[in-house]
Amino acid sequence: MEKKIRFMDTVLRDAHQSLIATRMSTEQMLPILETLDEAGYHSLEVWGGATFDACLRYLNEDPWERLRTIKKHVRKTKLQMLLRGQNLLGYKHYSDDVVEAFIEKSIENGIDIIRVFDALNDLRNLETSVMAIKKYGGHCQMCICYTISEIHTIEYYVNLASEMVRMGADSISIKDMAGILTPDVAYRLVKGIKSVSDLPLQVHTHATSGISEMTYLKAVEAGADIIDTAISTLSGGTSQPATESMGIALEEMGYDTGLNFEKIKVVAEHFKPIRDKYRKDGLLNPKVMDVEPDTLIYQVPGGMLSNLLSQLKDAKKEDDYEEVLKEVPRVRAELGYPPLVTPLSQMVGTQALMNHISGKRYKMVPNEIKDYVRGLYGTPPGEISQEMTDRIIGDDEVMTSRPADHLLPEMKNLRKELGDLAESTEDVLMYALFPTLALPFLKRRKDPFHDVQVQNVTVYI
Repeated sequence: MEKKIRFMDTVLRDAHQSLIATRMSTEQMLPILETLDEAGYHSLEVWGGATFDACLRYLNEDPWERLRTIKKHVRKTKLQMLLRGQNLLGYKHYSDDVVEAFIEKSIENGIDIIRVFDALNDLRNLETSVMAIKKYGGHCQMCICYTISEIHTIEYYVNLASEMVRMGADSISIKDMAGILTPDVAYRLVKGIKSVSDLPLQVHTHATSGISEMTYLKAVEAGADIIDTAISTLSGGTSQPATESMGIALEEMGYDTGLNFEKIKVVAEHFKPIRDKYRKDGLLNPKVMDVEPDTLIYQVPGGMLSNLLSQLKDAKKEDDYEEVLKEVPRVRAELGYPPLVTPLSQMVGTQALMNHISGKRYKMVPNEIKDYVRGLYGTPPGEISQEMTDRIIGDDEVMTSRPADHLLPEMKNLRKELGDLAESTEDVLMYALFPTLALPFLKRRKDPFHDVQVQNVTVYI
């Protein structure tokens, strides 16, 4: 039987999110979209993650318009997005009607495959998303957030995959956001999931720790169907391994990749001046290209490492970097081993930093950590001791039901708040997710001079 492996390229989403803080504009993407469509990819990751936020915050772009534009030029290849379950693309839980409306409009505007995950692997937080994706005709890729702890065993993940099959997943993905999935574990994990599911299995990792190509090779040998790579120009470091290199190596080993390497070479050339521009501007920091073996020791994503370093620099405590890194696994264990993915990675990192800087552990606790312990993000993978619970939230009650069950429908009120600024449901959803960014954006659209300061000019004749 012919061996097949398919590729998803992340250049239009995760690659530039990881390397240049999601700053690539639609204008920079536009000239190469039709070539990408001809390159033989299984899918292109084009939306979700931080793209929605960055369009509004930095680029003055309508993220919905970006999606429609890409869809207009990519007619054959499936478009894929990353969605944080009940968090959508924001940092809190949204009501079920907002989640359903967002998914309906994502599919309507051009998304084919929605990769949906929950930061805690709490599948209750994916129920509404899965229902909506199926209802509106999208492909539902349910996603396992990979992390390492005494409770995160192969058996734990295989059981999670079995439950995803039961919930109606169309495919399953393993999301290794920190680049800590080692080759041997990848092989055993893929084999384990394939033993309970015949659904397509996609594997995602980052090149941060220096082992990603070996991890992909073992995952493919174990039966993975699709791997996530990035065009060479924006690959490596905190991004994904290079599409061309993985493709050539696997074809030499007898795998049919479906890739058109001539087209892919054109794609790589297109992104070279864009990459060089960001290098020159300083947005592409050489540090993000460094190999970080510490990632494997501390299980901390590359982005989180650089964020901690930046916070310590601001506090003039750069020499304490190693001590704070050692505190991260302690905090994570005390909080029930949450996977270090947005938003938990930022929360755990901040708590570790506060523990170190204050000189007394948990003397200062961010509100987000308190909400997490209260159960507002879902059920932690492991148990949080009563002593730790008391220390962080005192006598406050811990919620055990699905967090979104406590949220009232929001769409009607959001529409009312926006009034005639909203020209579509997409505008209302933009406001629901990022109100402080959407409001000025929508006002500027209605009146380009709304936030231009009026100057009094005296004219002498």
